[in-house]
Formats: sequence, structure tokens, C-alpha cells
Amino acid sequence: MTRAKSRRNERAVAEFIESFAVMLTDAGMPRMPSRVFALMLTRDESSITAAEIASELHVSPAAVSGAVRYLIATGQVAKVRVRGERADRYSLGDTPWYEALVSRNPLMGGMTSHLERGVAAVGADTPAGERMARTHDFFDFLGRRMPDLLEEWRTGRGD
Repeated sequence: MTRAKSRRNERAVAEFIESFAVMLTDAGMPRMPSRVFALMLTRDESSITAAEIASELHVSPAAVSGAVRYLIATGQVAKVRVRGERADRYSLGDTPWYEALVSRNPLMGGMTSHLERGVAAVGADTPAGERMARTHDFFDFLGRRMPDLLEEWRTGRGD
């Protein structure tokens, strides 16, 4: 995507945060983590405190705490410490989707092994077994192909 030089439009940024958060929520991410993730994408600074998130999104510290916990657990956000600061800071890194997918690849292996046991439990020749086998094959395919796709993307960026 080409990027033109432009000034930051705070109203458009606020609208983007909310609309992108709705899209992420529609895709299955909880609402508050979606809003926090969208906010973090729009920041020029590499990290943000929970207090800054709460202030910018007009939400409670408790809501922020739960959201960043979710984002850390899913590999989309990292907790970082800045020397001399007491508050934790949170960072997306430069490639949050890449990092989240890389961290999920072991999950694919776990999914396939569980699905193999599920197929054996319900019977491979039953409708449920056939459905589970197709799901197994999909996750097996992703697990095998994802590392190469992610590496291709990373090297194509010059990282």
C-alpha cells in the first residue's frame, strides 16, 4: 500500500478506531480488546499505558485491564517496561498479525491431535467424524503451510 504524506485527522482517527473495532468484533474478537487494538494501531508512539488507553477510549481501568490481558494472551500485544517508569506499557510491535499467527502455530498442532482423537471417538464413517476429519485436514494444512507463508511475507518485507 502506498502512503501519501498527510496530517493526522483526529475525528477520522476516532471514527476509524470504532469502525475497525466493530469489524474485529464481528470477526469474533471481544469488543474492548478490539477497541484497544484499533487504538494502538493508530498511535505513532511504539507503546501506551493503560491509563492512556482508558483516557483515549473513555473507559474504566478495569475494562482496559481485561482487554490488554486478552491481547497479551492472544499474542497481539506485549507488555514492555521502560526504565524509570512505574507504569506498564503495552506495544503492538511492528507486525502484530504476523506475531499473533506465529504464536498460534503450535495451537494448530494441538488442534489436529485433538481432532484425530475426536474422529476416533465418534467414528470416522459417521457424519460427525467426517466433519471432524475435514476440520482436522484444514488445520493440518494451515499448520504445514503457515510457517512458509509467514516466512515468505517476512522476507518479502526485508526483515
